[in-house]
Amino acid sequence: MFQTEEFKGLNANLMALKKEVGDAEKVTFVGIPGVCSPFAELFAYVIRDKESVFMARTDMESARKIESTPLGMQFSQEADPHSGVVALLGGLSMPQYNVDIEDVKKLLNEILEPNGKIIGLCYMDMFKKAGWDELIDFDCIINGILTGDIRKKE
Repeated sequence: MFQTEEFKGLNANLMALKKEVGDAEKVTFVGIPGVCSPFAELFAYVIRDKESVFMARTDMESARKIESTPLGMQFSQEADPHSGVVALLGGLSMPQYNVDIEDVKKLLNEILEPNGKIIGLCYMDMFKKAGWDELIDFDCIINGILTGDIRKKE
């Protein structure tokens, strides 16, 4: 894969997904509960005009709709994970979660619609560090780099 553009800031990170999703009608986010699920809700907010689903690991039975509520994006009823866009979240590739990449590939073969798009959403080059960028046929990886500082009163 090669870099096509750069972005700075959270809003640009979110807009990158919106651009890559394009005119797809549905996006299924796949990630680790608790670690990836809040990011799925955040990313789903910017594409709230589309149907969004979150699925834990490779468990299709866990698929839930992500819906806009007065308190923000929330998981709701069971959902069909089959989708034109599957967004894999970086937590899946973190070693401590023991997600087998072969299971992820099987899942993609099952839920990704023909001519669908696989998008990687990660921070700090997680897919590259885990080698998944070479093992999954991503159409695009949106990689954010987080930096920061801590400030205290004197």
